[in-house]
Parts: sequence; C-alpha cells; structure tokens
Amino acid sequence: MIKFEHTVFALPFAIMSAFLASETLPSWSKLGWILVAMVGARSCAMSFNRLADAEIDTQNPRTKRRAIPAGLLRKSEVWAFTIFSSLLLVVAAHQLNPLAFNLSPVALSTIMLYSYTKRFTSMSHLWLGLSLSIAPIGAWIAIKGQFDVLPLLLGLVVMLWTAGFDIIYACQDLDFDRRQGLYSIPAQFGIYSALWISTALHVITVILLVVIWYVSPLGLIYLGGVGLVSVILIYEHAIVKPHDLSRVNLAFFTLNGAVSLILMFLAVADVLMATWPMP
Repeated sequence: MIKFEHTVFALPFAIMSAFLASETLPSWSKLGWILVAMVGARSCAMSFNRLADAEIDTQNPRTKRRAIPAGLLRKSEVWAFTIFSSLLLVVAAHQLNPLAFNLSPVALSTIMLYSYTKRFTSMSHLWLGLSLSIAPIGAWIAIKGQFDVLPLLLGLVVMLWTAGFDIIYACQDLDFDRRQGLYSIPAQFGIYSALWISTALHVITVILLVVIWYVSPLGLIYLGGVGLVSVILIYEHAIVKPHDLSRVNLAFFTLNGAVSLILMFLAVADVLMATWPMP
C-alpha cells in the first residue's frame, strides 16, 4: 500500500532543506523527528488515497490489484493505519517546535484533500505537487521555526516538478478518466498537449533551481547537480511520446527518483564543504 519509490520523491528535498536551514549538519534529534514526520505524512497520504479511490480502483485495470480492491486489506484496517499515521505526524511536529505543530493540521488537510481533486479539477497534478512541497517547507520550519524565501522556492520547485511528471503518469489513464468523468490535464487537453505542458513545467523547474543557486549559499557542486537534473529531465521527455507510453514507468519512478536524490546529495555536499574546515 505504501511504496518506497513514492517516498523518494519528497524526502530528499526535506533533507536538503534541513541542511540549508542549519547551514551545516542538523542535529540528529531534529533529523530524526523530521523523518518521523515525513513517514507519518506520506503514510497518511497514501493510505487515505487508497480509501478515497477504493471504488474507482476496482474499475481501473491498472489499479484493481491494490490492497483494498484486491481484498488484501479491509477499509477499517486502512482507516486505523491512516489515523495512526496522522497522529505520528502531529506528535513529530509537536517535538520540533510550536509553528510546526500549529501547521500540522494544515499539512494533513492539504495532503488528504488531494485524493478528491480529480473529481472536480484538472489541476489535481498541481495539488499533488503542493502536497509534496510541504516536505522542504516543513523541514525548514522544523529547523528554523519560521518561514523564509528559500524554502518557498524549494517548495515551488517540488510543486512544478511533481506536477510535470504526474501529468506524464496520468497519460496512461486518459481513456479511463474520460469514461469515469475524472479530471486530469491529459483527459482535458489530450496527450500531445499534456506532454507539452509537462515539458513547460519542467523548464520552469530548472530555471527555479538556478535561481535557488543564485540566492542561496550553494555553490558549484549544487550547480553541477542542476546540470545533471536537466539532462535527466530532457531524457525523460524524450522517451515518452504521444503514440508510445510504454516507458512511462521508467520516466515516472526511476528518473524522477534520480532527480531528487542527485539534488539532495550534491546540495548536502555543497553545504558541508562550505561549513566544515578543511585539514
């Protein structure tokens, strides 16, 4: 029910943001509670999505083998897990600082509302991106106890990048979404236009990554990572064609997992290289 490959999209940006906020290695206590909060938020989002989409999943050939429609889990069990996960997030936020705790209901509302957005708006991809953008913003608040421009820029990067690759993923459900009256950018505009919209979102993403380099203490190591990410995104869009969606899973899972991990490792390396004294 909870897929690790989905977690790898947001978690690296939370870690990256925590290092940027600390300007060095954050305390292990802070990192630990940030990780607990991420686990709680992601588990709550995924399990609630399975509950909200249970009836739809039974009719979609791509999703009918999920835990609830396949009869592997009862709804009551998934509800219990969802409540436990949401409480885990709230407890972790309480351990971090008052602002994180006060904003935890906002975070929960945002990630849970996403599951219903396909019922009323084609912009559901952006709402998914908004949900994942909580990761870097929340990690910054966990360290600093306040908002700032840099985490908001990171959050915007995550939002647009996520929306871009989610549009690609949604192309494979175009026919089903139209039959069921569900909203998505591919269902509204067609696959050809949807892929161009996805490309535009990823171009803006790369531009924002360069802006972050310009306004932050990050240096050439991070900028090299932005270059690698640009190459990966170009390849991602090269392998998915309107007439050939056979490589969507590679584009969605593998390549975007690489994007987040590369940015995290190289940004963290940049922070540590700048702050740790050389022998």
